[in-house]
Amino acid sequence: MLLGLTLAFMVGAMFAGQPADPIPSSIMSEEKALKEEFEWGTFYTYHQGETYGTHDVLTGVAVIKPGWEIHPPHQHAEEEYMIVTEGQGVWHLNGEDFEAGKGDMLYAAPWDIHGIKNTGDGPLAFWVWKWNNKGVALPETVSDEED
Repeated sequence: MLLGLTLAFMVGAMFAGQPADPIPSSIMSEEKALKEEFEWGTFYTYHQGETYGTHDVLTGVAVIKPGWEIHPPHQHAEEEYMIVTEGQGVWHLNGEDFEAGKGDMLYAAPWDIHGIKNTGDGPLAFWVWKWNNKGVALPETVSDEED
């Protein structure tokens, strides 16, 4: 009896931090991604939710119309990577602006103010990966104000 309870406790402890329904390993085509149309352009959501080691996961592709941005520079608790795959624009990172073009990547740590605007004549497309880690403490926010 004691051995059975000990084993049950150990198995329960091993899975206590695991999501009930983590994102499964998968391959997703653009046709299967959630496609949403906005005034600024289109967003394709490939995965959203939890994995075994992360939560608040978002992976997707944004296609921004010329002269537009998804939203003004902003900040949030999640870490984020963005990589431009098409077009020209301007990155905003912590009060500074930088040119953005095909193959350029931005990494934004938690609470860093960041964004991108399409300044070209055609669409600006970028991949985005955003998440929080499980078991890793988030840094304190420096400021809740947006740029």
